[in-house]
Amino acid sequence: MDLLFYSFTVFLFAAVILLIEGVYLWWSSTHGKAAQRIARRLQVMSGGAGRSGERISILKQRHYSAHDGADRLLHKIPLLQRLDALLVQAGSALTVDRFLGCSLAAFLLTCVLAARAPLPLVLRLLLALPAFGIPYFLVRRARGRRLARIEHQLPDAADFIARALRAGHSFTNVLQIVGNELPEPLSSEFRIAREEINYGVPMSEALHNMAARIPLTDLRYLIIAVLIQRESGGNLAEILGNISTIIRNRLKLLAQVRVLSAEGRMSAWILGLLPLAVMLTLTVLNPDYVSLLWTDPTGIRLLWYAAGMILFGVIWLRKLIRIRV
Repeated sequence: MDLLFYSFTVFLFAAVILLIEGVYLWWSSTHGKAAQRIARRLQVMSGGAGRSGERISILKQRHYSAHDGADRLLHKIPLLQRLDALLVQAGSALTVDRFLGCSLAAFLLTCVLAARAPLPLVLRLLLALPAFGIPYFLVRRARGRRLARIEHQLPDAADFIARALRAGHSFTNVLQIVGNELPEPLSSEFRIAREEINYGVPMSEALHNMAARIPLTDLRYLIIAVLIQRESGGNLAEILGNISTIIRNRLKLLAQVRVLSAEGRMSAWILGLLPLAVMLTLTVLNPDYVSLLWTDPTGIRLLWYAAGMILFGVIWLRKLIRIRV
């Protein structure tokens, strides 16, 4: 009986391992990077549109809402222009009105949850207000990750453009080739620039629009080099090769700085979150003991002092560990 049980266990374990490996091999062969790259090449060779068939809006002004009335109203608020630019830089499909709706929904949900806690109304609102900024924080985080991926793709893109120019392609054709061959998200930006040129936008304006969508200093260097070469001439392929080397060296230095400042960043996270974690733990374990902080006037003043000191400490630590390269 024991031998039969152990044999069944071994065979079951082997079957599960083989099933997982089979699913992984199927996924990588149909949806992996290599499969996507082969599919793009086949589409280009067969004359299909591929990813270059994507079209952009020819409207100069982006829609903030699907409803015309709400769109006109939102366009009257200057602050929402920066929010719309943030959504574009993050590569988000949300419009401004949907983003505001998500923020309001997060705020109301937090208010409903905080209403069940034995806290005063002012403290409930203070706890619910940060929830209004959760979508903004997520979009900022997505923007940072997207820009970081683009920044790491820029050296390869510069080398790719330089090789294509040495092969005799025009810069307009190079934009199309880069949009078809390079991985996302940088390739989509080159495709948008190519489509704008096809719609009749001057190349300089299309490149400036790409720089506005991707606020990276390295990309501005690349665009400035292209524009200067178009005005005064020169060996653009050699210039792009030098820019690629500079970007790689800067990214290498940035990685070293991040390694050396990792301890300080971790200390900042711990020191910033520790008071909130202790406060939450004491509220759960002994709410009567902690309730003096918001029921007694002296406790309320101490809470405000503590919040101000925590905010000052977080800002100070952020300036200490944020090193620009």
